[in-house]
Amino acid sequence: MVNTLFLPELREMLAFEQESELREFCVALNPGRTAEFMEGLDDDEMWRVLQFAEPNRRAEIFSYFDEARQLSMLASEPAAETAVLIEEIPEDDRVDLIQGLPSEAVDEILKLLPASERRNIERLRSYAEGTAGALMTTEVAKLGERLTAVEALDELGRQASDLETIYYLYVVDDNNLLRGIVSTRQLVSSIKNKSRTLGEMMETDVVVALAGEDQESVAEKVERFNLLAIPVIDSGRQLLGIITHDDVIDVVREELTEDAQRIAAVAPLEGDFLQIGLLVLSYKRGLWLTILFFAALLTAFALRHYEDELAVHGWLVWFIPLIISSGGNSGSQSATLVITAMTGGEVKLTDLPKVLSREVCVSLLLGGFLSLIGFAVAVFVAPSIIAATVIPATLLAVVFCGCLCGVTLPIMFKRLGLDPALMSNPFVAGIVDILGIVIYINVARLVLG
Repeated sequence: MVNTLFLPELREMLAFEQESELREFCVALNPGRTAEFMEGLDDDEMWRVLQFAEPNRRAEIFSYFDEARQLSMLASEPAAETAVLIEEIPEDDRVDLIQGLPSEAVDEILKLLPASERRNIERLRSYAEGTAGALMTTEVAKLGERLTAVEALDELGRQASDLETIYYLYVVDDNNLLRGIVSTRQLVSSIKNKSRTLGEMMETDVVVALAGEDQESVAEKVERFNLLAIPVIDSGRQLLGIITHDDVIDVVREELTEDAQRIAAVAPLEGDFLQIGLLVLSYKRGLWLTILFFAALLTAFALRHYEDELAVHGWLVWFIPLIISSGGNSGSQSATLVITAMTGGEVKLTDLPKVLSREVCVSLLLGGFLSLIGFAVAVFVAPSIIAATVIPATLLAVVFCGCLCGVTLPIMFKRLGLDPALMSNPFVAGIVDILGIVIYINVARLVLG
């Protein structure tokens, strides 16, 4: 929602070129609040306001705009001014931003950046999307293991202006190999012991991420060990950079969004829902809808196969929606629960026997409860009490099968190396629908003869 509180004043200051007032506006508030009050301006007005801030402050304010607005703004501004801004943005965010610009604009901007910055950007761009290397920043506090606490603080003071964070200090040798880690708290508390070196106080059992490691795996490590940042190394243990907790939060949000979309039988959207093209959105949704459509056709063919039984016992048709919805809904519930539990690390592949045993008990309880309700209704519709037992028997069997399918299929997908969320709710429901029809008619055959 756009905050219009300062819009008239901002436009007036721009119209009369009130430089001192605009400079004060850019520094008086928290950068996030400053960005919020600028949201109602158009791209050109916003860019003009930003020019009155110092380069580092300008980058801070700019970082709070959504990505679509950032790209829209940069696309219409001169490459020289864009390069000054990009130089101040943290390296990992800078690369993500550049990836969204046209290649011609990127080439122009890179030419205007210092050689060291240009090399860093090209190095980070070389890592595959979705890996630790693509997510990291190379702005990391590196210190030698022979430094004392006081010497380390002096060195840290020299590096601090170029660092994104100093939660952890990484101890490296002369070849840039990661030797250990020291927290800033450890360093400060060791100042009184003037002779103690970083090598003596560092922790050598460091949780690390490989440059080619999947970002979801990295996020799991950060969550499991409650880290504020995780170092990224290559196969030779050279320290390449770090991934900070704010980037991990973005990864977790992205992965959860993708899983939720897959569970709903939608191919993951690459971009904001309101920004993605209608044709692309239709394709993402239509792909799975088509697959599910053919699954539904199989249900129709199953019904056609049993049309003789249904013609003789017409009252059975009335309960078909009840049967297939009970199985499909129970399967969808089970699939959702197990997928979210696997995503959160609560359920592993080795837990399948335990999951199945629990689901057997739950499915029998749920199926038994629904069967009682179904029987109470069926006695008023079926030609006899014996005939009415078809409904509760079928409900119990269908709910049982639905629950087992719902937990088994996602775990099987995971074992095959696929995303368990691909076994979406509608897909599970489609499978259980067909099973429900087959079970229903065969139970009717046994009971009714």
